[in-house]
Amino acid sequence: MLNQIEAFYEKQNEATRECLLYLRQEILKLHPKINEQWKYGAPFFCYEKKMFCYFWIDKKLKQPYVSVAEGRRLDHPMLEQGDRKRMKIIRINLDEDLPISEIRLILNEALTFY
Repeated sequence: MLNQIEAFYEKQNEATRECLLYLRQEILKLHPKINEQWKYGAPFFCYEKKMFCYFWIDKKLKQPYVSVAEGRRLDHPMLEQGDRKRMKIIRINLDEDLPISEIRLILNEALTFY
């Protein structure tokens, strides 16, 4: 029987699942104090016990994004604020190559706030 985190990944279409599982590995490699938890119906990545980022699927576009908890403190063209007060998101376009170096840059910068 799958736990909630595994079930989240398993229910995604193949392209989304592969992308998110790759990002999951990259996020967990950023720092040994980052771990994955299930919160608010999504895989959350926490630094120690503080929210760091999480995955979500845009309901309209059907595409994943990474929401960065300290996003409001970051300035990068890939980050979108929208109506969010604290978080900013990194949209993932499954039709393009994953900009992993830019995502790493953003997430490493976000780590400086912890």
